[in-house]
Amino acid sequence: MSTGMLSIGITGIHAAQLGLQVTQHNIANANTTGYNRQYIQQSAGIPMQTGAGYVGSGANVDSVRRAYDQYLTQQTFAVQSQVSESDTLTAKLTQIDNLLADPSAGLAPAIQDFFTGLQELTANPSLTSARQSFLSSAEVLTSRFNFLADQMSDLYGSVNGEIANEVQLVNLYATQIGQVNEQITKAQAASGQPPNDLLDMRDQLVAELNKHIKVSTVEDSVGNFNVFIGNGQQLVVGNQVNELVPVNSSSDPERVVVALKGPSGTLQELPESLIQGGALGGLLRFRSESLDSAMGSLDAIAASLVLTFNAQHALGQDIDGLNANSPAGSGFAADFFTIAAPTVVADSATADPVSVSLQASGDPASGNFAVNWTGSDYVLRHAAGGDYTLTRTSDGTVFSGTTLAELNTAIAGDGLRIDDEPTVDVNYQIRPPQDIALNLKVNSDIAADTARIAIAAPSITTLGSNNSGSLTVSQGIAGFKSDGSRYSLPGAAGVTFAYNGTALTFPAGADVTAHYADGTTADGASGTVNWQNAGGSKIERISYNGITLDLSGNPVNGDSFKLLPNVNGVADNRNGVRLAALQTQNTTDGGKSTYQTSYASLVSKVGSETRQAKVTGEAQTALLEQSEAARSAVSGVNLDEEAANLIKYQQAYQASAKALQISTSLFDTLLGIMN
Repeated sequence: MSTGMLSIGITGIHAAQLGLQVTQHNIANANTTGYNRQYIQQSAGIPMQTGAGYVGSGANVDSVRRAYDQYLTQQTFAVQSQVSESDTLTAKLTQIDNLLADPSAGLAPAIQDFFTGLQELTANPSLTSARQSFLSSAEVLTSRFNFLADQMSDLYGSVNGEIANEVQLVNLYATQIGQVNEQITKAQAASGQPPNDLLDMRDQLVAELNKHIKVSTVEDSVGNFNVFIGNGQQLVVGNQVNELVPVNSSSDPERVVVALKGPSGTLQELPESLIQGGALGGLLRFRSESLDSAMGSLDAIAASLVLTFNAQHALGQDIDGLNANSPAGSGFAADFFTIAAPTVVADSATADPVSVSLQASGDPASGNFAVNWTGSDYVLRHAAGGDYTLTRTSDGTVFSGTTLAELNTAIAGDGLRIDDEPTVDVNYQIRPPQDIALNLKVNSDIAADTARIAIAAPSITTLGSNNSGSLTVSQGIAGFKSDGSRYSLPGAAGVTFAYNGTALTFPAGADVTAHYADGTTADGASGTVNWQNAGGSKIERISYNGITLDLSGNPVNGDSFKLLPNVNGVADNRNGVRLAALQTQNTTDGGKSTYQTSYASLVSKVGSETRQAKVTGEAQTALLEQSEAARSAVSGVNLDEEAANLIKYQQAYQASAKALQISTSLFDTLLGIMN
């Protein structure tokens, strides 16, 4: 009996001692990140059979376990990944938002100052000071475009570097998880018991990994955590790690993307959409959804400004009387702004070269003048016996025409014109100029001589000295001919339009179109057009070789007017008026927005994305706090509870020790009787 009591006392002391050790371990790690409270699993010993029945044999400590809820832990990991992604996204978006919306450093005030300077020049076209002031505002505008684009370019480069750093951290944590996996399997194989602290360490490594990339884990039969990213790409399998590698994109060498190195060492470039969550997912999402869009929108605004302003400027005349019809080398500066030309590469070394020009679609004289800049690459092809096609690679849109002229009409809205006949059955890769806003400049000829600013118009009209009717004719607006080419001026003697009582007559062979009040038109190539059409509508506008004249009033037989080159246009401001009007015309986004409203939309879009990211981040942070609180309620160390456990196990220890003392005394008494 005394030996039974002795062994029971020993088991009780052992159980209480382990309980005290586990409780002390909990207390010591109360503030350890990722620690899960531990407890002993205790069971009664196998009872001994006696004549009086079964008598207990004490207590056994079967295992030391973690207070662990896998669902709550996985939920916390997932929310932590979302919080890290939102924090990164918000921080980056805030940088763009602050840059674009800055009232002094943003683009809006520079655009306004540019057109204010233009209006002042238009009011005083012959003043050198007004020309110099306008040039200064133009250079401020280009500098502002350059600055904003440069800041975004720097941010783009910074994101590339941060992506590479995040990939290194992901690899570091993945390697450590693989190492801990190996330690856990060895420990469990040696003892058959869970190595709780190693399990906590692995959970914490997975938690840290989720701050950088969203992962999922699956525990295998031997206790390994197999870690996956994306839609099932293996990152860690047992103690084997598939490394992530930052590489330059195969489609854009300036873009750093993530590739997965397989066991054989081959690299598989991962689509950005597969990398989600964590700081890495936030960086990739920011770049693809916000930064790329903002840079593209800024380039689109710059392209629209350049192409429309240049097109209208080229239709004007400078203070020295030079215009687009002046001889080559005369010094006329058609383009006010300069950007690079598109790059064209044929897939055949023997193909004829093809050049591509940038242009706005429509005729400035008609007010239908816009650019739908996409920044996309294109593929040009002329199939043998077939159509000319241009494929926009960004979305697969195909433009076609049976002739090159038809194709150019179809693609004008994208700001392109094919200048040369392509070789049959050859693919031409066309890449529009990149970084337009970054490289935008004022034409160096204009910067060197403000007299080259074309504020005047190239044509004038005069009424016949013997006119007796009420006919009036505008001075003319230069535009494009019906074939899309730029206007041409008559010779120094001009061209005379005469009214013979029923029709206008003029020299035959010119590109002439009469526009009637009811919207109908008549071709005047023969040298005559009826003053009234069959419906009785009168001519209200006539276009002669790309120069449009507005007509009103009623001529009488013998009345005439003459179209002449503008040889004394020092004080003329007609082209300046049309240039200034571009500020309020819908010339961007395919004719839907002005320069300033397009920029305002960009600022609003970025601001909305920033606010949304902040609100989402705050909601996810609150959810993370709730998840951590729920997890802590199960797994966290409660010091009051542990203090109570100390007392409980202390008393159990003391009671077992007392029982052991009694059993020893009884055993000594028994020995004394036997002696």
